[in-house]
Amino acid sequence: MKSLAVLVAALWLAACASPPSATIPDAASPSSIATAPAAAETGLPPVRSNAGQRPSEPLQAANMPSRSVAATQPPADLWERIRAGYAMPPLDNALVHQQEQWYASRPDYIQRMTDRSRKYLFHIVEELERRGMPSELALLPFVESAFNPAAVSSARAAGMWQFMPGTGRDYDLKQNFFRDDRRNVLASTRAALDYLQRLYGMFGDWHLALAAYNWGEGNVGRAIARNQRAGLGTGYADLKMPDETRNYVPKLQAIKNIVGNPEQFNAELPVIENHPYFDMVTVQRDIDVKLAAKLADIEVEDFKALNPQLNRPVILAAGTPQILLPWDNAQVFQRNLAEYSEGRFATWTAWSVPKTMSATEAAKRVGMTEPELRSVNSIPPRMLIKGGSVLVVPRPPNKEDDVASHVADNGQLSLAPDVQLRRTTVKAGRHDSVATIARRFHVSAEQVAEWNKVGAGAAFRAGQQVVVYVPVRAKARARVRGVSTHQAHGPRNATPRKPAVRKQKRR
Repeated sequence: MKSLAVLVAALWLAACASPPSATIPDAASPSSIATAPAAAETGLPPVRSNAGQRPSEPLQAANMPSRSVAATQPPADLWERIRAGYAMPPLDNALVHQQEQWYASRPDYIQRMTDRSRKYLFHIVEELERRGMPSELALLPFVESAFNPAAVSSARAAGMWQFMPGTGRDYDLKQNFFRDDRRNVLASTRAALDYLQRLYGMFGDWHLALAAYNWGEGNVGRAIARNQRAGLGTGYADLKMPDETRNYVPKLQAIKNIVGNPEQFNAELPVIENHPYFDMVTVQRDIDVKLAAKLADIEVEDFKALNPQLNRPVILAAGTPQILLPWDNAQVFQRNLAEYSEGRFATWTAWSVPKTMSATEAAKRVGMTEPELRSVNSIPPRMLIKGGSVLVVPRPPNKEDDVASHVADNGQLSLAPDVQLRRTTVKAGRHDSVATIARRFHVSAEQVAEWNKVGAGAAFRAGQQVVVYVPVRAKARARVRGVSTHQAHGPRNATPRKPAVRKQKRR
């Protein structure tokens, strides 16, 4: 028995001393490269199966030279990383060549765009890779906005991903008086990639998904249905669409080709290192934008380039608790913030306007000049500030509390035309009341009651003179109706009829 135990122990030690079988993965074959885009296009990680794999072979010196070893270091240049992740089917047609010539003939424009992108590209590429999406989608902001996060189109699309107001709200991009998250670098990128993934799930084709991003999913769906009924193809090149959408994917393909082979187009791409440009910092108290930039030791313009969602000169901790700063400056900011003792962090606060008033009156109430009030709050001339609006005003010395979250998240500025009104009298008919006069002149019953010192439900006697205030431009209409007008300096705070608002088409 003793000899048997010795034999078992010897066998166990021999097994532990034997090296495990090792294999080195083969270099990517052409067939594996060809199938990679299909996996990337799904927006999900590729599914790997062990079925059909060769059993592990011992590593021998004889076969080591024929094996390729995977690189252990990430690419130093971000452009190289983007090229390695190209996964969308290539498009090659006359429109692509036309767009290539357009960009290649404007090297200064390419230089400005690519230099501007250095602040944001790493984050976008990281997000695309995390989602398993094609890396060339990181180039889409070149087409949308030339990588300008503060860009606003004539159709009111905003940010480097150019979200319309309605679509932005659908993807939880806050738009209020203090901030517009359509311009927020992190939030807008998250929303854009969510939207693109959803569109790819609907159409199963990246070119159609991009067309829908530009033209709208409903328009693309109807164009596909028309072609199906006519027995025509339903690919991107087969559909009838506006010129802007027809050129949309060719523009992206042209930029993709230039980034893929800049020498061919005599293009010079700035070096963008493959590491984060910015870091995220949480703020606990309201703080002026100028002070935040000073504590981070950067220029205000550079601060705004990373935080373009901020509409006002103050950062509200309850609404925008995170700010972006250049990577090395984030620690500088936190250190200086902890040591700051020169005064208050915020010299601005929010004020809720109690009633409809002019900018002149509002400025007097908060101790500002009218031009300063208009500038800080973006109030155009000849506009009244409606009651319930929120304004940015100087913070009183004795005010310690920061702006509340419900104001920071939902504050809005509502304006109405500042219309000069004239006092007018009209003869009441047999069945006239405060309500009927109010409807006739498109004002509120409360206003008619106030002007005539009666109750809101009061009726007028036949022939009674009723006072109303009408816009100057309504003078001619009043005369036609038999109203006698008496020029007088009427109140300017009466609320005029709300102008009609045209609905904006969703992209």
